[in-house]
Amino acid sequence: MIEIFKALADETRLRILSQLLKDEMCVCEIEDCLELTQSNASRHLTVLKKAGILESYKKAQWTYYNISDEFKSKNMELYKYLIKMISGLSCYERDSQRFKKCKANDLCNNK
Repeated sequence: MIEIFKALADETRLRILSQLLKDEMCVCEIEDCLELTQSNASRHLTVLKKAGILESYKKAQWTYYNISDEFKSKNMELYKYLIKMISGLSCYERDSQRFKKCKANDLCNNK
């Protein structure tokens, strides 16, 4: 439980989660959508994955992340709270617009 709350105690990680609540994303989409460097995105994704919040899989050279089904089932009240409250982040609307553009541009298939 401590690792989960430590992982959630960072605005960048909450920004990542806010977009992953909509759909899975590959690392390049996360970087572009949230304007993160590769190393910064990887560091935050590692923390979220180690806490059991995210899971990932590889498809060709791309790594995709989504919210872990196990996290959702074991922490349903927290998960519902995140869904309800995360749109209150000051950067949520801007990030959401960039998310739509990233998905429309199909970044991973256009590289």
